[in-house]
Amino acid sequence: MRAIMLAAGVGQRLFGGDPNAKPKSLLEFGGKTLIERHLAAIKSTGISDLTLVVGYRADELRAAIKALDTDGFVSFVENPDYREGSSVSLWCARNVLRGGSDVVFMDADVLYHEDVLGRLVRSDVANCLSYDEDIEPGDEPVKICLKNGVPAEFGKVVSDTFDGFGEWVGFLKLTPAMAGQLADRLDHFMQNGGRNRPMEDAVRELVRELPAGTFGIADVSDLPWTEIDFPEDVVKARDHVLPAIAKVKSRS
Repeated sequence: MRAIMLAAGVGQRLFGGDPNAKPKSLLEFGGKTLIERHLAAIKSTGISDLTLVVGYRADELRAAIKALDTDGFVSFVENPDYREGSSVSLWCARNVLRGGSDVVFMDADVLYHEDVLGRLVRSDVANCLSYDEDIEPGDEPVKICLKNGVPAEFGKVVSDTFDGFGEWVGFLKLTPAMAGQLADRLDHFMQNGGRNRPMEDAVRELVRELPAGTFGIADVSDLPWTEIDFPEDVVKARDHVLPAIAKVKSRS
């Protein structure tokens, strides 16, 4: 099993266009950067390697990885068009998606207890979305909507009636065949004016169009995590999520 992580973006909503801002994956919490925490969690699951898609201030991220002495665990894919949609970044890693291995997709801007990733990797569900039923209201969270206990809709803005819904944590596990289908959808975006679309749109098409039960969920509702998109998310991560992670670990 291999991992792909998107870490190419400029963090516009967080930094407001500050050209001196560091990549979000280099934000520090408790004396460790997000990328350092990611690497520890990824290695703990037995994932074989990480492909990191970089763009904005890529040299800083490369230097940070080098300083962590990862012994070739991390490889890099450059996205020169990192100001476009996240679909472009994931499309840059299409060779990994088509590489014949199970793939775990990860957003880089998440602070989480390592079991959030661990439950996804260990799940018996072949194609699996991380899921938190404690969802904030509004259009910002990416929603996983369930019918008969399995995903039937996926996206920020959804309609229809569902049995339940929760927030997507930003992690996704795919079989080799499904990873290849995702790469095909991204190819279509690139060829048909979809370069500014988020990668979630490609996942949404698969969830909606494939038979019910093709995708499942790994429920992490009892574990602390947060995505970091806005300045208030940094405060939440530092003052609430990080202590909650420590508290869970102290009980382990």
